[in-house]
Amino acid sequence: MDVERGRNDKKQEEEDAWKAALPALNDGPAWHELSWTERTLRLIWVIVRIILFLGFLYLFVCALSFLSSAFRLVGGIAAGKVLNNHELLNNPIAALMVGVLVTVLVQSSSTSTSIVVALVGSGLLDVGPAIPVIMGANIGTSVTNTIVAIGQFQNKNQFRRAFGGATVHDMFNWLSVLVLLPLELATHYLQIVSGKIVKPISSAEDFEIELLKAITDPFTKWVIQIDKKVITKVAQNAESNDTLRILKVCDDGDDECDLNHWFAHTNLSDTLVGIILLIASVLLLLICLIFIVKILHSLLKGSIAKVVHKVVNYDFPGRFAYFTGYIAIITGALCTFVVQSSSIFTSALTPLVGIGIISLDRMYPLTLGSNIGTTATGLIAALAVSGPSFKDSLQIAICHLLFNISGILIWYPIPCLRFPIPLARILGNTTAKYRWFAVFYLLMTFGCLPAAVFGLSIANDKGYVLMGVGIPIFIFFAIIITINIIQRKCTCLKNTCLANWDCLPKPLHSLRPYHNVLTYTCKPCEKYCKCCREKEEADNEMEEFQVNKGAENLGYE
Repeated sequence: MDVERGRNDKKQEEEDAWKAALPALNDGPAWHELSWTERTLRLIWVIVRIILFLGFLYLFVCALSFLSSAFRLVGGIAAGKVLNNHELLNNPIAALMVGVLVTVLVQSSSTSTSIVVALVGSGLLDVGPAIPVIMGANIGTSVTNTIVAIGQFQNKNQFRRAFGGATVHDMFNWLSVLVLLPLELATHYLQIVSGKIVKPISSAEDFEIELLKAITDPFTKWVIQIDKKVITKVAQNAESNDTLRILKVCDDGDDECDLNHWFAHTNLSDTLVGIILLIASVLLLLICLIFIVKILHSLLKGSIAKVVHKVVNYDFPGRFAYFTGYIAIITGALCTFVVQSSSIFTSALTPLVGIGIISLDRMYPLTLGSNIGTTATGLIAALAVSGPSFKDSLQIAICHLLFNISGILIWYPIPCLRFPIPLARILGNTTAKYRWFAVFYLLMTFGCLPAAVFGLSIANDKGYVLMGVGIPIFIFFAIIITINIIQRKCTCLKNTCLANWDCLPKPLHSLRPYHNVLTYTCKPCEKYCKCCREKEEADNEMEEFQVNKGAENLGYE
């Protein structure tokens, strides 16, 4: 009985942590109680913090650009070589994992989809084999906001919400692929529908929209400049791979070179420059994230917190409440279209979910809209193709749009099918309890798992090895999930050994043994690291503060 009560208390505590978004911060005396001097000073202080927030937000976006450039320098040539293997892409599972891994390497689904569009436009790749690559690119693009979420690990409940807000994107993409890839292989509906759409189109106009880059380029190009077309050239095998460099550099003795970025005259290899830039961009990203969160906490407090929280998460009244999410989807699509990057848009929202300005339920439709908005890059890239292959390149770009719309039609209109939200909550609760699990999840989801499936899929042309290994594993996990659902929904297993998993050894049903091992291994760190020594105590105090005071501040009973 006590065990059951403890589990119920723990469940209620987790639910309160998701609800109690912003902590109750005292914003000082009311405005009417201040003198004119005090009002002026407070107004100046608010303006200063807004300017600082915009400055760190600008650096945050630039850091994401540097991170993308760093990954391109480190793995861009390798990604191009993989996409150049057209026989490999005829295997749909291998092509899916190629899309995931290449997008993780270049840190941009826009880049990977543009490369695929260019391959189709050049006639090197057919539309059918390119569709799984596009699906994989959708999965790989969510790695950026997952990395950003890890930057909020200092606070337990912020980390819980931020990681949940980031991984709701992952869950949607994986679930969409699990349903739509088999459906596409069986019916080819994406290829057929997109083919009918592009059939009456006969011409294109070459244009480009880069609104955000017009703001960030002066700074990012001062630091580093890369040639994004090199990866496409490698994928198309247009030139010898040995003569290509992604980093734009001046040749020795070239006095008329107009490049003036930091690495314009370096003798370092692309890989070494990429590693240096990767370390610097991650540090800049974390610093900006920390200051953004602190400034937002300082700005959005007291009555302002309640107003902002209610406006952002507002639902239309009565019967129109159902359409609120669709407005959020349209908003997410438009914002992503403006910034031309779903990674930047969702990464900017992730810390806002962490501190509670945006709820997980509102983050979900914004993310879905972002998935639609990011397809604009592929469509623009397709419109830049001329010649007889124009229709094929436009068709694969439309396939990307139809895939995302199909996923939304499955996982959003019916509330009971919005599985990404509870799955993201589970991941958020798990990482709040075991913070090392976030890194484990990141490495497994975007590295080890795609690489393993890729290796198994190419081990045999007909996929017998993958099916022999994958089908038993799929059945095993399906049985476990079914039993877990039965345990929660009904009492038919109450008096059996399957009432819970306590009959199994603890390492088979709990992360606690692994957590204890890691804690013991890292214990010497406490002698030198004040953060490690005080982390648990600070977490407990902050969690109690947020649950008891935050809910009251936002009007929760």
